Amino acid sequence: MSAGPAPAEGAADAHWLRRTVELSRLCPPSDTAFSVGCAVVAADGTVLAEGHSRRDDPRDHAEEAALRGVDPGDPRLAGATLYSSLEPCSSRSSRPLPCSSLILATPVPRVVFAWREPSVFVDCVGAERLRAAGRAVVERPDLAAGVREVNAHLLG
Repeated sequence: MSAGPAPAEGAADAHWLRRTVELSRLCPPSDTAFSVGCAVVAADGTVLAEGHSRRDDPRDHAEEAALRGVDPGDPRLAGATLYSSLEPCSSRSSRPLPCSSLILATPVPRVVFAWREPSVFVDCVGAERLRAAGRAVVERPDLAAGVREVNAHLLG
């Protein structure tokens, strides 16, 4: 996998969130789901996995697709950061577990996202669920414009 800056508040987080927006542009179009990108980045800046919505299956969420690409026993997960262009979901109808639950099933200690999920489809409380479980959660609304642009067709 590729590498970039080690995850950290500021420029490194911005770098990785911009990458998730690039990944979200790869999503097949949908009128019923957001286009989202995700990257799981080790503490040294190595990309452990990337994913985007609908990558392998029309019901895939980005975090789900990315986490599927990481060995759950990989010790680097304990120091990794999961970057998602959109707040990880807290409920969904297409699969048994929402993305916030999938993240909580890993040792990933830190989650960074650009745009809090608007209540177009569900009332999302993914950030709150992750924080309540002791994960560090960073929201970067200053980088949300690109995510909104990719999903503008849903915001009518």
